[in-house]
Amino acid sequence: MKRKYFGTDGIRGRVGQSPITPDFFLHLGWAVGKVLAGEQRGEAKSPMVLIGKDTRISGYMFESALEAGLIAAGVDVGLLGPMPTPGIAYLTRTFQASAGIVISASHNPYTDNGIKLFSTDGGKLNDDIESAIEAQLDQPMITAEKLGKARRISDAEGRYIEFCKGSLPWGFSLTGLSIVVDCANGATYKVAPEVFKELGASVTTIGNTPDGININKECGSTDVGALQEKVTSLGADLGIAFDGDGDRVIFVDHTGVTVDGDDLLYIIAAHKHLHEGGCTGVVGTLMSNFGFELALKELGIPFARAKVGDRYVLELMKERNWILGGESSGHIVCGDATTTGDGIISALQVLQALQKEGKSLCEMRQKINKTPQCMINVPVSKKIDLDSNQGVRSAVAQVEEKLDGRGRVLLRASGTEPVIRVMVEGEQGELVSALAKELADSVREVVNAAV
Repeated sequence: MKRKYFGTDGIRGRVGQSPITPDFFLHLGWAVGKVLAGEQRGEAKSPMVLIGKDTRISGYMFESALEAGLIAAGVDVGLLGPMPTPGIAYLTRTFQASAGIVISASHNPYTDNGIKLFSTDGGKLNDDIESAIEAQLDQPMITAEKLGKARRISDAEGRYIEFCKGSLPWGFSLTGLSIVVDCANGATYKVAPEVFKELGASVTTIGNTPDGININKECGSTDVGALQEKVTSLGADLGIAFDGDGDRVIFVDHTGVTVDGDDLLYIIAAHKHLHEGGCTGVVGTLMSNFGFELALKELGIPFARAKVGDRYVLELMKERNWILGGESSGHIVCGDATTTGDGIISALQVLQALQKEGKSLCEMRQKINKTPQCMINVPVSKKIDLDSNQGVRSAVAQVEEKLDGRGRVLLRASGTEPVIRVMVEGEQGELVSALAKELADSVREVVNAAV
């Protein structure tokens, strides 16, 4: 069955445009409820679905619509309020709910929104169930004879805070460490600062005053400028930035230098390799820096690349039976601690590694000799087949010829934004930047000609 609504990361789009409308979310809630009720037919208790969201203003509207649809299908609803995406995955597992729903567009601006579904074990929803939900969406909405009920889960934040702290060894402390935490005016604005404070760190928080429209705006993991300024002006040991829904994390060292997902994955992997009985392997993506791959190779840690997207990272981790993987964007999966990408859990794993090594973040990041890499986003208004377009293929070939076998080129359509990502990597920074701009201009010409 061809997917009409579900992508690799749930359903996402611009608010007010199909399918991101209240009517659609009402029908979607009903369709999810009908499918889950069918899956649990014959069980004594009614299915229960948890709903959480980030801080964007449209989340309140979509939360109500989903709640009404689920109740109309005879499903009970647990309302979590603003909660990081990985927190919702954890609570879905803890409450043994039939599913968890996240209302969020992650690192996108407030004008976007969407949903992601978790299964009862806190993992990705089964493809067959997503297909069944899509099929149910084509049916007329009929209210069940027995309606569901909704309740607010008041201790959700405290439960998740304790879960995050419990991912560390007993007695672990951050006493003496000064941290600046940027919550992106998003879902981590309450829980993240508390986690680090309760572990003993001195915490300064920014990006923690959400108003519904400032999520990810000039803050968070996609824009660390404010964090860099705060860390250096305060003389803090480091800074930690989350994205809007809390499944990504980026660090800033005490000098203000950005430490991305590749760096953080290396730090975690090296710690496990030296102190936790070894690291069986690490899954990266096509965007992972080649220098990161070489640094892992020097430690004897196997490395494999998946397609970009947490779904593909998780699939390859499962296939290889590895517990660590992630993306340079800061979406990191620590499979021995949780079931999905979790910014707070990943940050704690990095801090544990720094403490064990007795080194600063600045010292640890310098263990990777990264290859210069330049990425440019080219906006698109409709889907372009990059593989079959002769103009794009010719432009790529010309850039690869200029790299002379000492670099690589990657073009891909973003799964979360209407852009084509143009990436060039090589040994010479100036050449890489020039070639990335040249290729982006060529792609832009093709895109404009196709409009």
